[in-house]
Parts: sequence; C-alpha cells; structure tokens
Amino acid sequence: MEGSSAFQFGRAAYKAGLLSRRQLLADGWANVLFRLRGATDADTHALRDRISASLEGTRVRDMKRLGADVLARVLPRVYPQMLALAHEHQDAGRRVYIVTAAADELAQMLARVLALDGGIGSQFSEVSDGVYTGRPAGLFVYGADKARAIQQLAEREGVDLGLSYAYSDSASDLPMLRTVGNPVAVNPDHELLRVAREQGWEVLRFERLGRWLKAAGALAGAALAGGAATAALAARDRSRAFAPFGLRGRSPRFRRPRVGRLRPLLGWRY
Repeated sequence: MEGSSAFQFGRAAYKAGLLSRRQLLADGWANVLFRLRGATDADTHALRDRISASLEGTRVRDMKRLGADVLARVLPRVYPQMLALAHEHQDAGRRVYIVTAAADELAQMLARVLALDGGIGSQFSEVSDGVYTGRPAGLFVYGADKARAIQQLAEREGVDLGLSYAYSDSASDLPMLRTVGNPVAVNPDHELLRVAREQGWEVLRFERLGRWLKAAGALAGAALAGGAATAALAARDRSRAFAPFGLRGRSPRFRRPRVGRLRPLLGWRY
C-alpha cells in the first residue's frame, strides 16, 4: 500500500479516544524521522515502549473494534496489483503473510479479510484478563525486528528463506529484504531504489486503488466495486502497513499475474 498502515491505525486509535493528540503527533513525527535518517535499535525500542505505555488499561476488544475504521482508511491506498501477485504466489504453492509494524491484531484481521495465510504485526503490550498491561511484549516489527520476525516464522514453519520473496517500498525494510532470496522493491523510495539497482533486484511500479476507483468507479458499478474491495487490502504493507511476502517450499515456478488485459485500467508499469 501507499503510506503507513501503522499510522492509519494510530489515527483510528486517536479518533476512538485510545490515543492522545500529543501521542499521535509524536509517533507520526518519529515515523517521519525514521524514514529520513533511519532508526537505531534504541530509537525503535523507545517508540515501542512509548506505545506500550499508552495502551495500559485499554481493552483488547476496543483495539480490535478499530478494524473497520482502519480498513476504510487503508482501502484507497492499496495497490490492487499486489493482491493479484499475492494470490499468484498462493496458487504456486507458497504461503503469503502480511508483515507490518502495526498491531498484531490488525495484521491478523487483514490476513483473514484477504484470505492470506497469516499476519505478523507488533505485540506492543502484555495482556492480562483481556486488558493491556502497558508492559512491552514481543517484537516491534520494524527495521531489523521485521527481519527477525520472518526468521522466527521460517524456523517455526520449516521455510527456506533463500527461496522466499519479500516486497517493500521503503528502505526501512532493507533488513527484511536482505533476509530472503527474492527481494522486490515496489514503488520504492529513493534510498531503496538506489540499493535495488545496485543489487539487481526487481523493481515494480503500481498505481494505488484510490486512483483506479476514481477513474473507473462511474463505469464499473457495484460488481466492480465489490471486486475492488477484495483487492484493496491485499496490498503490501511496508513496515507500516502491510508487506506480504511469499514463503516458498517445493512449488511451481512463479509467474506474473495473468491479467495483462487489465493493465491499462489498473496502471501496471514495469
């Protein structure tokens, strides 16, 4: 997707009264700094600890109820071509996961909506009796910890990361991209594009769903709108939103989605 799903999650939390305006602005600014200058482990851990503390006393069910609002914000920013690509990976026998710095509850929800194989998100706080304690728990799935998260998954599932794929648009995801044998840059930022060219990685360029809906909505009608909603969240989240990667075992050779006739409408560019 274009932009950060984690930030959209923060906006929804603020709207629901679960996050203060000051916290939202501080975390949004931290995200900007991360993108401009990178982030050390100390930076990311400090942000994780701040988010964890802000959740103290919040019910898990209230966080899950943010899902509909988050989906409404994320939908227009999704690359529908990425969903087609994710489904091609599944059809070829690979498992596909959404990986995001947003809360694990959101990652799991998105994976279910998209009929993908799972979601990996941040576990910001321990839970006791359905309430967040405010004590940090698990990984903050950003930067180096995003790479650690997929390594842990690969160990549990017996997956060969050397045969796996990862997709991102941000240089903050370079640790994850370097962990797999088939890294792909999608609408990359300047630094990621530079690295991708140096390393000879594949680069894809997509149009986001919102532009497609604006151009085609009047002609498509309800049937097309229904199909677009399914595609909407299959996007790839960068560390902030969701980055699907295909985990490959013994499976057929990957092929590009067979949707060539749709490229003029959806804006495919290779």
